[in-house]
Amino acid sequence: MEKKMIFIEWLKEKQKVTELLFVLLAIWGIFSYVRRESLGDSLYLVAVWVFVVMIYGVSDYMRYRRECLTLQQMKKQVRVSIEPLPKAQGYRQELYQGIMRLMEADKREQLEQREAREKDAMEYFTIWVHQIKTPIAGMSLLLQTSENEEKEEMKGELFYIEQYVDMVLTYLRLGSETNDFVLRGCDVQETVKKAVHKFAGQFIRKKLSLTLEPFSGTVVTDSKWFQFVVEQLLSNAIKYTECGGITISFEKETLCIADTGIGIAPEDLPRIFEKGYTGYNGRMDKKSSGIGLYLCQKTMEKLGGSIWAEAEIGEGSRFYIRFPKGSEKYE
Repeated sequence: MEKKMIFIEWLKEKQKVTELLFVLLAIWGIFSYVRRESLGDSLYLVAVWVFVVMIYGVSDYMRYRRECLTLQQMKKQVRVSIEPLPKAQGYRQELYQGIMRLMEADKREQLEQREAREKDAMEYFTIWVHQIKTPIAGMSLLLQTSENEEKEEMKGELFYIEQYVDMVLTYLRLGSETNDFVLRGCDVQETVKKAVHKFAGQFIRKKLSLTLEPFSGTVVTDSKWFQFVVEQLLSNAIKYTECGGITISFEKETLCIADTGIGIAPEDLPRIFEKGYTGYNGRMDKKSSGIGLYLCQKTMEKLGGSIWAEAEIGEGSRFYIRFPKGSEKYE
């Protein structure tokens, strides 16, 4: 079908030339008739003329076909390069291709400038994140010297500040072309316990229970990034749960974190992993950025796994982390 379309387009482009050739042939026929040339001579000259026209037509069509196929292939590429452009036929095509080369050079220069700006911004924010962690750690040490209720609330707020800073660093790392993913055997229960320990103070302040069902298993993943996902899910579970508790279980390469919180609206559920989407709960909270779950999904994609949720309003939420099939070594 593609070759047929090319042939039809070639005929359209050569329509005027074809009409001109037939007009010349008619004029030559009339001229031969007037001069009363023999039929044999006339047919011989017609045959020669047809042969020459056919040779020219076939060669011109093959050239046209090669150019079209090359351009079609370029069109299919995500980033077009003008290197495979066919050799220019005539001055006009040279001008067109010259313009295209200038446009490509300008585009390449703009892309290089943008990448340089993005690299500078990433380096700046990475330095900023590490710098701001120092006063946060200092404030945390100062607050540990007092046990009154107001200081305990400040500890809780400081904890979330530190978590948001870590989220910025994670966002920058995920967007970088180079990352520090190291895939190796990871003890799921040990990693989950580390994340839970980090939130111990939050569980105590909100008087929430934690049920860590007994399980054992090792999966091939990056323990640091996996722990980040667990921490984000625990953070959300604690934030939106006022009474009851959180249950964590693991079975068949799938980790489940369930809470007894306010749940998720049905219309929000399909979109909670979209970048910047906060949903009803996030809008009520006023502090939600809509980045946490987005980062969780992107992280699991990088690790070759997946993440999804089930929830009902007033019935809590259940988030599932599934590792790649075959990554679990033993239970």
